[in-house]
Amino acid sequence: MTDDRLQRLWTPHRLAYVAGGENNPVGDGPDGCPFCLSQARPDEEVNIIVRGEHVFALLNLYPYNSGHLMVCPRRHVADYTDLTPEEAVELAEFTQKAMRALRLAQSPHGFNIGMNQGSAAGAGIAAHLHQHVVPRWSGDANFMPIVGQTKVIPQLLPETRKLLVEAWNSLG
Repeated sequence: MTDDRLQRLWTPHRLAYVAGGENNPVGDGPDGCPFCLSQARPDEEVNIIVRGEHVFALLNLYPYNSGHLMVCPRRHVADYTDLTPEEAVELAEFTQKAMRALRLAQSPHGFNIGMNQGSAAGAGIAAHLHQHVVPRWSGDANFMPIVGQTKVIPQLLPETRKLLVEAWNSLG
């Protein structure tokens, strides 16, 4: 191999996701759904920040930015229009509180918030609805994701989870 003088950042933790292995859904049912399966495990183990009556918030295992979290219904449901009124209200309330907690813990300059409905729309786990809340900072999109196809995340997930749990709880 020739020396191309490029420095490399290695992200081996993403291989499980890219290769379609660990944490990827198996089928469309709750038995193979990572969001459904995570609800039976301890919060710290699966990076759940908080559980509500109808929804829960957890960190994305493959974040776009530090603090990237998702709000998911507890029930295995794929389509936004299939949420009950109670689920839709709590999903909206958790999204607002997630923004407040992220502002308190990380002081982002803005947010990307949204959900991809169906695999054709980019949903990685299309069978279980989830809304992304991604904190953004001015200048956080640099050459790394564009040229290097690599995102540099400055904090480990357990550390991010700890900060967000504390911030969420301080909001009441």
